[in-house]
Amino acid sequence: RATDVEPVFGHLKYNKRMGRFLLRGKEKVEIETGLLAIAHNLAKKAG
Repeated sequence: RATDVEPVFGHLKYNKRMGRFLLRGKEKVEIETGLLAIAHNLAKKAG
């Protein structure tokens, strides 16, 4: 059965070019994901 992709993750991967993480390690990946989420929320708030 077909799955529906979350629009936020699709936006981050396509528009923000988040194909891979730049850092290694769970804590660093969590920080990087949080920064991307903050950037996404700020762009939504500004637009």
